[in-house]
Amino acid sequence: MKHNNQLPNGHFHKDWQLRVKTWFDQPGRKKRRRINRIQKATRIAPRPTELLRPAVRCPTRKYNTKLRAGRGFTLDELKVSIGEIISVSEILAAGIHRKEARTIGIPVDHRRKNRSEESLQLNVQRLKHYKSKLIIFPKKSRKKKDIAEPAEIATATQHKGTVLAIQQVWPEVEERAITQEERTASAYATLRKARSDARLVGVREVRRKAKEEEEANKRK
Repeated sequence: MKHNNQLPNGHFHKDWQLRVKTWFDQPGRKKRRRINRIQKATRIAPRPTELLRPAVRCPTRKYNTKLRAGRGFTLDELKVSIGEIISVSEILAAGIHRKEARTIGIPVDHRRKNRSEESLQLNVQRLKHYKSKLIIFPKKSRKKKDIAEPAEIATATQHKGTVLAIQQVWPEVEERAITQEERTASAYATLRKARSDARLVGVREVRRKAKEEEEANKRK
C-alpha cells in the first residue's frame, strides 16, 4: 500500500477470476527494449546515445530545491529573437534555431517557460558548453560546412549515458554565532504583521484621508 488511497475492499462477483488482467510478456519486453537500445546505439554511432537535457527545478515548494533533467530547452534559451527591441533574454540566448537544434541532439519544449533569469542563464551556459564541444558527423556522404573530417569519424568513440550530467550544487553556509536580535525576533510575528499590513492598507488609507479632511475643516 502506498500514498493516501482507499484500502482494498472489493466485492467480487460475475466470475471475476475470468476478468483478472495478466501479463506474461514482461521478461520478453525487457529483452526487446535492451536489444533495441543496442541496435540504435550501433546505428547512430559515433553519435551520443542520449540527447542533451536542460537543468530544471522540480515543481512545488517541497521539491523546488532539487535540480533535475527536464524535457527540452525553451525557445528563449535557444535563439535570439528577431526584432528591434533586444531584451536581456535575447542577449543571453545561445543563438540556435529550433529546427537546427533537433538535428544536433538538442530537444525543444515550446511549452516550458523561463520564470527567472537564473534558469535562463544556467541552460544557456549548458547549450554554449555543449556547442563548444560539438563535432558534427554527416548522415550522408555530401560534404558540408562545419562537419567532421573522415579521420575524426574513424577515431571517434560513442558517448553512452547522460550528456553533460547535471550536478546538484548546494550553497555553502559559514557558521557564526546567533545574535541577540535574532534570538528575540519572531518569524511568525513578522509574517503575521506583514499579512495584516497588506490586508489593512486600504482601510488605513481611507482613515488617513478622513482625518486630513477633518483637520482641514477645523482650520476653516
